Amino acid sequence: MSLRQTEDQLTRDMLAATASFINCVGGVDGDVPTEITRSDVDTVVRALLNNNAYTIMDNIEGEDKFGTAPVRDAYFALCSTNLTGNLDNIAGFVQKNQYPAPMNALRSEWGAAGNLRFLISSIGSQVANSSSLGNTVYNIFCVGMEAYACIEQDGYSASFIYRPPIYDGPLALNASVGYKFAEVPRITNDLWVINLRATLAS
Repeated sequence: MSLRQTEDQLTRDMLAATASFINCVGGVDGDVPTEITRSDVDTVVRALLNNNAYTIMDNIEGEDKFGTAPVRDAYFALCSTNLTGNLDNIAGFVQKNQYPAPMNALRSEWGAAGNLRFLISSIGSQVANSSSLGNTVYNIFCVGMEAYACIEQDGYSASFIYRPPIYDGPLALNASVGYKFAEVPRITNDLWVINLRATLAS
């Protein structure tokens, strides 16, 4: 788990440092950026569509089931778990359990709004004290298909290393575990990834 989380953190930091951004402006918290709203979702989706970014997930067709709603084909929106309360307040937000076929959702998926499906993580990108009012700004990376990639250096893929204990003396009684990798995350098309910056509603 540590290996994959480290890869995720490196990718997160690369996107935070290099992706173009749009500030949320549709909220009412008086900050810059504001909390995320449906108008902000529509703005970033329209930008990705205008840039000819392909959606990643197919639509989920509606079914005759109580309390469900169809889900559009969508881009991914990668964000922090701290945003879950604000996501629930987006107009027209569909929780994962309201999908007609929730088995088609990813484990980290929280729900969908418009053409964005939100994936949450405890290591989602955030920058403390960086809004106009000194609040934490949360980066929501809205990505189309093949917007970024991890490039293995010289074909060097990740290696998991385990050395078992040797029971022939007092100097090698403990096992050791580690990993190493040589890869670089990078954006493959600047037009297909947008950082939607938001704060939390007060």
